[in-house]
Amino acid sequence: MPFEMAPPKYARVVAALQERITNGTYPPGSMLPSEEQLLKEFGVSRTTVIRALQILNQQGWIDSHQGKGRFVRGRPASAAERPRPGREALEEDESADSRLVHVGHVIAPDAVAAALNLKKGEAVLMRRRLVVRDGEPSELVTAYFPLDIAYGTELGSDKPLPEGVRRHVETRRKVRYDHMTERIVARPPSAEEAELLAITSKRTPVLALTVTAYDATGRPLQVAQLVLPGDRHELEDTYPLI
Repeated sequence: MPFEMAPPKYARVVAALQERITNGTYPPGSMLPSEEQLLKEFGVSRTTVIRALQILNQQGWIDSHQGKGRFVRGRPASAAERPRPGREALEEDESADSRLVHVGHVIAPDAVAAALNLKKGEAVLMRRRLVVRDGEPSELVTAYFPLDIAYGTELGSDKPLPEGVRRHVETRRKVRYDHMTERIVARPPSAEEAELLAITSKRTPVLALTVTAYDATGRPLQVAQLVLPGDRHELEDTYPLI
């Protein structure tokens, strides 16, 4: 049975606080802003703020002291150890073990339009590449960009971007990728996916991982979709891109 995990509502608060702890804005030992300050800053409910703080506490980013407040512990070692396929999709060198199979303007799929805060039927720039490892198709990566983000870049070129799309966009558009969310669904492959990934059995599922990257204000900059054949580990999280 297909499964789907959507990023929680508190994701933006968690990611922003993780980023501030990581970059030293909130150094170890410092006190976090109060719940009142956070709910005003992020424009969310108290329940959302409390849930975000609970997650940070559980993951080892902060400590809570009754009657005193919440204090920063620092970036937990486990956070740096977790490999993230979504992050790799944003940063991977396009010329490494991959080939572009399509580049051009397309009408954004409904889910992509929603993730990018676009109207239904709006166009986006799409880059699709096939990753090959050990001589076999490994994953299909499709990146979607709002046209205002793609403007003035080489994203529309049919040549690989050696620096990766994230660094290319940050350099050309003077923006910064701040955090991202991941959403994963297990499903049958489309005909094109089956052909490109050399899937011969109709019973072989794929995992479709959708990554949405944002700047610090929460503006979506890019949607990347990874389609991987076979069984892979489940993923769910929101975290800073540093």
